Formats: sequence, structure tokens, C-alpha cells
Amino acid sequence: MVPLLFVVGALSQYLGAAIGVFLFETTNPATVAWLRAAGAAAVLLAWRRPWRRRWTARMVVAATAFGVVTLGMNVAFYEAIARIPLGTAVAIEFAGPVAVATAASRRARDFLGVVLVAGGVYLLAGVEPDVDWAGVGFALLAAALWAGYILLGKWVADAGDGVDSLAIGLATASVIAAPLLLGVQLAGDASVFADPRTWLLGVGVGVLSSAIPYALDQRVLARIGRERFALLLALLPATAAVVGAVVLAQSPTVGEVAGIALVMLALVVTARPIRWPGA
Repeated sequence: MVPLLFVVGALSQYLGAAIGVFLFETTNPATVAWLRAAGAAAVLLAWRRPWRRRWTARMVVAATAFGVVTLGMNVAFYEAIARIPLGTAVAIEFAGPVAVATAASRRARDFLGVVLVAGGVYLLAGVEPDVDWAGVGFALLAAALWAGYILLGKWVADAGDGVDSLAIGLATASVIAAPLLLGVQLAGDASVFADPRTWLLGVGVGVLSSAIPYALDQRVLARIGRERFALLLALLPATAAVVGAVVLAQSPTVGEVAGIALVMLALVVTARPIRWPGA
């Protein structure tokens, strides 16, 4: 039952990302990332109603920083999947959590994990002659921001409730980033905001990619603990590749399959009792 909940959450997360890809036909990827954050914030605020608790200045600052980094990570991820396959982007993005695991440890297996993920990224990005290097660059930026997300997550956890902080953080970050991210879209094609489909799909992306997976992750964590949860995360690159193949017709090459397999092996090798929430 627990692995099923995790798989449902993973499928929801990457189906949301796939819907975002369809929106790229009319909407800037950065704008889609903003719609995801704003939609998730609206759902989480309605669910958690975090204003009922007392917030200190430290908690607000921590939540805001958490939200800004989360939104930045999502922008980089959506810019990546606008250029390279979904499974490839997700696998490259996992370089961030593996780097954090290695930096916090002297275990030989963690350094082996770095070697494996480096080999995986090479197979995903360095073998194909027609690779979109801008897409790879955005995926690596998302990986770096994911590492920052993990580190900020500890600060948020120490300051207060993680779910409430995520709700406040995403809402605050959406307001802060709106002039820039929506301004880019307004300068290019403002008509998309008059289309109800943009807002409907945007909120759908937020619910599928953020709200549902986060809620399911909390249930899985409560039942199996963080170490086994870290092992389950190894399923995510493959899940993303399957969703990309089925929904977006992105058939991976042999090299990409091998690269994804190496990243998954790296995640198994470096699994530890730490939560690595996804993009």
C-alpha cells in the first residue's frame, strides 16, 4: 500500500509536468512555473489556513526564502523540460540531492554515488550530438537549487511546520516574482491570460505537481520513515521517463536509459534518512 501511494504521488507530479509541457505551446515556461507555484499556494493555503498560528519574524523569513528557492527551482526545471525530455531533466536534477548527501558525509558509498550520477549525467547530456545544452544547463541549475531547497528545508523545519511554511513561502514567492515572470509573458503575448484554459491548466499543474505529491509524501513518510523513503525516490527518474514516453511521446535512447539507470543506482547507494522533495 505504501509503495502504491508513493507511485501515485510520483505519477501525479510528472503528469502535472507533462501538462505544463502542453502549455508551452502558448505560454512561457517561466510563466507556467509561476502558475504552478501560485496554484499550489492557493490549494495549500485553503487546506492548511496557516494564518491561524502565530508567526515570528524568523519563521516568515525562513518560509519566504524557502518559497523563493522552490519557485526558482521550478522555473529552471520548466525551462529544462521545454528543451530536453522529461526523464532526462529529472535524472540530471537529482545531481543536487546526491551532492548534498556527499557533502554531509564521509562514507565511501556517497562518493561512489557522485561517480555514478556524474556518469549518468554524461550519458544523458554528453553522448547525443544534437543535445540541447541550454536545456541541460537549466536542469543543472534546477539541481543546484534543489540542493539549496534541501538545506533551507532544515531551516524551515527548525523554525516551524513544514507544510504551513511551504504554503506561506509559495504564496509570498508568487507575489514577489509576479512582476518579472508575468511581465515576460505580457511582453511576449498577453492574450494567453484572457484564455481560461491557461488558468485552469496552470492550477491543475500546481495541484498535480505540488499539492497532491506533497500530501501523499507526508503519509508515506509517516508510515515508513525517511531512510526507506529515500530509497523509494530512486523510482522517480524512471517514473518521469515513463510519463514522458506515454504522454509526450518522448522515447528515450539507449544512452538515456543507461544514464537514468546510473542515476537511479546512485540514489540507492546514497539513500539516507533525509527527505528530498522534488520539482
